Amino acid sequence: MSISYITPRKVILTKEQLEHFQSSPTHDTIIGHIETLNAAVFGVKLTDQCTVSAGAQSILDILQRVEDLVKEIPPVDNKASRFGNPAFRDFYDKVSEISPILHASLPNLPADAIPETSTYFCESWGNRTRIDYGSGMELNFFCWLICLEQLGVVGAEDHVALVTRVFWRLRLLGHRHLRPKSIHDPEILEEFSKDYMYLACIKFIDSIKTASLRWHSPMLDDISAVKTWDKVNAGMIKMYRAEVLGKLPVIQHFYFGSILSWDGPLPPPPGDEDDEHWGHAHATGEATWGDCCGIPVPSAFGAAVAEGRAPGAKLAGPAIKPVPFD
Repeated sequence: MSISYITPRKVILTKEQLEHFQSSPTHDTIIGHIETLNAAVFGVKLTDQCTVSAGAQSILDILQRVEDLVKEIPPVDNKASRFGNPAFRDFYDKVSEISPILHASLPNLPADAIPETSTYFCESWGNRTRIDYGSGMELNFFCWLICLEQLGVVGAEDHVALVTRVFWRLRLLGHRHLRPKSIHDPEILEEFSKDYMYLACIKFIDSIKTASLRWHSPMLDDISAVKTWDKVNAGMIKMYRAEVLGKLPVIQHFYFGSILSWDGPLPPPPGDEDDEHWGHAHATGEATWGDCCGIPVPSAFGAAVAEGRAPGAKLAGPAIKPVPFD
């Protein structure tokens, strides 16, 4: 049976469309793939050997080419701006330019599927107009991997490599000695950061930040109080459902094609699609930090300061949510 591939487009604009998405086959596919990869790397370390098929190696080669592009396009002098560097647009344009060639190197990928898969790939690196990066872009990368598996570029035998080689994620489930609170021990970070992404990330943060973890990364600090990695794992999946797949400011930028398809009500006819603010909603009546068109605030602590509270004041209110790990 022939498949008609299409260039993915944004569809979700309303709360009703978001609710439809949350009960859709595409939503189930995303969550199911997360859970499948999650189970595949139970107890696996980054340094463990694993199968790397030709398809998985081709993905790694593509990522290396993107890394090379980063080195080829240095940032411009941007001291006048607090936010993204304009050189990112040159990087984005170059990635978009070579994306078809990169995808042509993937084994088993149909040529007519390249525009569809390439959309998720190009959007994985950030938004060209706003020069920003967030959970929505990470979701695009994950959807790119889903598409490649659906199209036979990689298979179940690649699941470990997709996590530990391609898409690094925390995997400390069932560890007999390390506990979430271990992130506060410099010696443990030094010893085990090579094996576990989470510890590697904490070590990196400690190397560039001078304040306490509680100040600049309160979510990570909250996680350290959870007693087991199993609860951390379950809580992260629950949070991903709610804070990424369940949030309109994120999912209104999601792309639907033929592989990850949309079967719900369509949005109204497009207006000026060159206007970055067209085609998506803006949250009203509540505090939202770092939404698509707002000023990025790095943490709930930063939000508290912006609201006039002292850095040491107790955080409370509707914008401050507990970590769902219990």
